[in-house]
Amino acid sequence: MIQPIKKAAVLGSGVMGSGIAAHLANIGIPTLLLDIVPREPNDAEKAKGLTLEDKQVRNRIASEALQKLLKQKPAPLTVKENLNLIEAGNLEDDLARLNEADWIIEVVTENLNIKKQVFEKVDQYRKPGSIVSSNTSGISVEAMAEGRSEDFQKHFLGTHFFNPPRYLKLLEIIPTQHTDPEVLNYMKMFSEDMLGKGVVIAKDTPNFIANRIGTYGLLVTLREMLKGGYSVGEVDSVTGPLIGRPKSATFRTLDVVGLDTFVHVAKNVYDQAEGAEKEVFDVPPIVLKMLENGWLGSKSGQGFFKKEGKDILELDPNTLEYGPRKKLKTQATELAKQEKGSANKLKALVYAKDDRAGTLLWNIFSPVLLYSAELLGKIADDIPSIDRAMKWGFGWEKGPFETWDAIGVERAAAKIKEQGVQVPQWVEDMLAAGHTSFYKNNTYYHNGEYRPLEVNPKAIDLKQIKEEKGVIKKNSGASLIDIGDGVALLEFHSQNNAIGPDILQMINWSIDEVERNYKGLVIGNQGKNFCVGANIAMILMEAQDENFFDLDMVVRQFQNTMMKIKYSRKPVAAAPFQMTLGGGTEVSLPCAHVQASMETYMGLVEVGVGLIPGGGGNKELYLRYLNALPKGVDFDLMKVAAKVFETIAMAKVSTSGPEASELNFLRPSDGISVNPDHQIYDAKQAVLALHEKGYKPPVRKKIPVVGETGYAALILGAQAMQLSGYISDHDMKIAKKLAYVLAGGKVPFGTEVDEQYLLDLEREAFLSLLAEPKSQQRMQHMLLKGKPLRN
Repeated sequence: MIQPIKKAAVLGSGVMGSGIAAHLANIGIPTLLLDIVPREPNDAEKAKGLTLEDKQVRNRIASEALQKLLKQKPAPLTVKENLNLIEAGNLEDDLARLNEADWIIEVVTENLNIKKQVFEKVDQYRKPGSIVSSNTSGISVEAMAEGRSEDFQKHFLGTHFFNPPRYLKLLEIIPTQHTDPEVLNYMKMFSEDMLGKGVVIAKDTPNFIANRIGTYGLLVTLREMLKGGYSVGEVDSVTGPLIGRPKSATFRTLDVVGLDTFVHVAKNVYDQAEGAEKEVFDVPPIVLKMLENGWLGSKSGQGFFKKEGKDILELDPNTLEYGPRKKLKTQATELAKQEKGSANKLKALVYAKDDRAGTLLWNIFSPVLLYSAELLGKIADDIPSIDRAMKWGFGWEKGPFETWDAIGVERAAAKIKEQGVQVPQWVEDMLAAGHTSFYKNNTYYHNGEYRPLEVNPKAIDLKQIKEEKGVIKKNSGASLIDIGDGVALLEFHSQNNAIGPDILQMINWSIDEVERNYKGLVIGNQGKNFCVGANIAMILMEAQDENFFDLDMVVRQFQNTMMKIKYSRKPVAAAPFQMTLGGGTEVSLPCAHVQASMETYMGLVEVGVGLIPGGGGNKELYLRYLNALPKGVDFDLMKVAAKVFETIAMAKVSTSGPEASELNFLRPSDGISVNPDHQIYDAKQAVLALHEKGYKPPVRKKIPVVGETGYAALILGAQAMQLSGYISDHDMKIAKKLAYVLAGGKVPFGTEVDEQYLLDLEREAFLSLLAEPKSQQRMQHMLLKGKPLRN
């Protein structure tokens, strides 16, 4: 029987160790963070009269690591208060406390002997049954466990997190020959459900899966650049989003990772490889020269790229001097940009004849595809594990085998053989048997047959559901889908999931359909962001044409649609994630339940484009604050109005799901999904739970407002900021409009008004600001530049 993980200990408080501790704290697990005892007190400690015997000195290294968590960007903690769940200690005085931990994670320096010494001590103090793991990025997990007790070995495995642990999805779990299968299964389930990770089971080989293939690919690209006479900027311009890879492409990725880390990871394989593989992992002299110069990348201020003022310069690999960044633009790159679908884009590139970009990309892709195929069975047991590792760890849109499928396995294999290169025998056998793809209808090729893809039942794939069942109804902005068990889902799919009349129309139709035939509705999607707000371009165009009658109708429709969500006879749950801005937040607020992702950046940001929320957001956030107050206790209505005014006027956006709760965008009854793949499932379960309880829509109630006296108090602070030069005259105009809406207009303090009254005030204020030239300038600037204008 596996002990549930209720408390953890992390050994090593460097960037990775403290980051893992922070991620554990984010999910509510108390964690002990231990590091070595300093050799002597520092100057500040000596000035206080402290000695090496004082706990403050002995715990300094771990304590300082905790303080750094508050300053790091991106933030390792979802809310700063989570720091209270991490306790600093040291590896001498606190070893006995390891018996409190259900999971002990070693994150010390990458040296086998040091790790073995640490585990010898862990074995003495851990409690029987506790899980022990190493976060090594490439040292043999089997070797670490040698000489340890039987219970230790049964509960020991590798858990290779990717940095930063809060944000990167991949977790490679590496069992040893002694690891209890029950422990392995438990850790996989715990890591997916609780840590929110995409778990891949890797074999105990150098660099495991993602770093093995990823580093190989980076080294191949580096050599192709040098051999083909390409520039650093040219390579990055075609190895990023154009081929379904992150914006950081190749050399920006190396700069972010750090050349010292990259060389260390490459050496892991080099030391154990032979023949052609060893040659590839022999780091080129240019990288060693950069290392010698201290040009490590972002951490040292320069690497393959260097920022000078506003300009980003690229390194010339021949002269080691920096110059203007170049881009590779060829007939193939222009054709690829016009193609629809990633498979067609890739084909247009890799099969382009006599094209500099096409030649480069083929010479990068083909070795990586072959290398991945050669490693199947050595680094992982199956094709999906390798593909998932590359997608989750390196941000590839398609893994190597999915890429091979996209460009055509037969066609690519034929081209490889034309070049005199051998294709792995198992791929030849697959093609000879008439199987021309690695994946087919949710199955994958394995030893001569196709096996069903294993997926966590909580991972609902909307694309797959639509392929299998179709849609109930759709238009250009959204689709209604049956996700089973009597629950429907409304999926946005407009550009940037921006809300326009088409989406509003589908929301109205969907609620009518759900009230007739379903238990409830989830509003969610699996795009890049939940919703970036209303369609600003459309609104601006109408405003510039002075079509204010039409705009009034659109805003009324938006408000009425949000009220329809709120008072639906069947429960509606929103599943916001990533950017949930403006109208995206306004869609979420009236829902009976909000199931946010851990990474939900939620806020009413309309002030940034010279407006205020127009779809009911002011009223709903005000109600959120009122409803959060203890029942039957006198409260200061003015404080509530001031807090909501501050949140909207400053366009505050949560940096996480938990912070959205602190800002009252989420209620205590709402949920947060740590694993984004499980969010739709969790939202669906919430809808079913509300249905089972006999859901009834909320009762319409009057709302107390602060009136004219409250309005005066709200704008007092804004006037002081205006006089001090912190805000412009137009900012002040927006602040007055917002204050007027939140105060409830010209009524006495404490007057109770209905929702429609507040919606009318909101709509009038929104439209009046929309008519302002300076607001239109702000909207135009946001559309063109992607950032706010202060005018």
